[in-house]
Amino acid sequence: MAGRSRSRPARAVLGSALAALLLGTTACAGAGVGGQDGRTVTVATVANPQMQDIEKLTGDFKKDHPGIDVKFVILPENELRDRVTQDIATRAGQYDVVTIGTYEAPIWAKNGWLTKLDGYASKGGYDVADIVPTVRDALSYEDGLYAVPFYGESSFLMYRKDLFAKAGLTMPARPSWQDVANFAAKLDDKQGNVAGICLRGLPGWGEVLAPLNTAILTFGGRWFDEDWNARLTDPETKKAVELYVNLVRQYGEPGAPNAGFSECLTAMGQGNAAMWYDATVAASSLEDPKTSKVAGKIGYVPAPTVKTEHAGWLWSWALAVPETSKKKDAAWEFVSWATSKDYMKLVGQRLGWARVPPGSRLSTYEIPEYRKAAAAFAQPTLDAIRSVNVKQPGLHPQPWTGVHYVGIPEFQELGTKVSQEISAAIAGRQSVDDALAKAQQYAEQTTLKGGYKK
Repeated sequence: MAGRSRSRPARAVLGSALAALLLGTTACAGAGVGGQDGRTVTVATVANPQMQDIEKLTGDFKKDHPGIDVKFVILPENELRDRVTQDIATRAGQYDVVTIGTYEAPIWAKNGWLTKLDGYASKGGYDVADIVPTVRDALSYEDGLYAVPFYGESSFLMYRKDLFAKAGLTMPARPSWQDVANFAAKLDDKQGNVAGICLRGLPGWGEVLAPLNTAILTFGGRWFDEDWNARLTDPETKKAVELYVNLVRQYGEPGAPNAGFSECLTAMGQGNAAMWYDATVAASSLEDPKTSKVAGKIGYVPAPTVKTEHAGWLWSWALAVPETSKKKDAAWEFVSWATSKDYMKLVGQRLGWARVPPGSRLSTYEIPEYRKAAAAFAQPTLDAIRSVNVKQPGLHPQPWTGVHYVGIPEFQELGTKVSQEISAAIAGRQSVDDALAKAQQYAEQTTLKGGYKK
């Protein structure tokens, strides 16, 4: 399962950034759990188009649930992670529903921070078996379901078919990173305000490190070996980081050190990038003619590779109910509505079929209207999700489960620090060698403090 360390079953389950918080809150571990007083459900969620669609359609939920009000706290990805992690670790109980991913779900479940959902999900017509199996497994811990997916994703390369045709270029069915670099050099058009490629440069373990880590793995690099020795200065890792940093510096979007998923989505959707390597979920927005200038002009191919057969990540933005919520029944009513088969149809009917959250339910891919609207990206999305090997995504065995993150609690802090060094290299404030030397030190300190190394 994603996020679980297989080598340290009896060790600490909290990141070093959270340990101090928890030491001060152990005495009130039972606070906030209990009754269902009050009917306003507070939902913490991420500021991306699919999650924001929930807010637009919540009026339909309230019609069927007149006794439940819903309050949204919508935050950028990095801020969401910081605030939700602090709230749930300190048992402050501000939120009744939290948006988390495959990294947090098993770790937080092990900590006792999340409500087990099996009892709720087994009732009525929710149909847990309809959830894409790889995504369902990644949101589970010890055979229990602790979060349900709003959408599931892997990663693939998106490219402008019209610009490729104009330049006389042909995208391979399975491109390499060298192919991508060559295409970016030929298609970069600074005078025409079209970047050769858009790649995340924004600090954050879930921002710049998401695509970069897949590159590291397919180059044969890794964060740690099987004995938890840090390997961030290995030649293979250095080659991957140099390619990524040089690519985005030479042919990437303006302001790359501050560009994450949202900024690249805007650049690609407005016609300001020839290629974009990122989450498969982006296609839903790119193919919506209401918001995208390039709808119908995008091609989709698997994540670029070097030494591995596949290179995509596996992720899901999912909804969970904290143990501290006093309104768990009402919270589940909202969660089950927002991740149901009926919600998928509602999005299609009200907002457009290309906007339906992908990668969460198998039945979505049986809806005729969706199959037609998502013809360009539906199968590539499913293929990408199904091809991921979360236990060994690179060339080497790894003592954790996960692709674009190291599945240990401490990675939230470690990944953030390393991402800041990579972003500084993209900004030209330091060399890749300097960035990786610092990253190596951070990684070594993490394994020593966490007790991973013998």
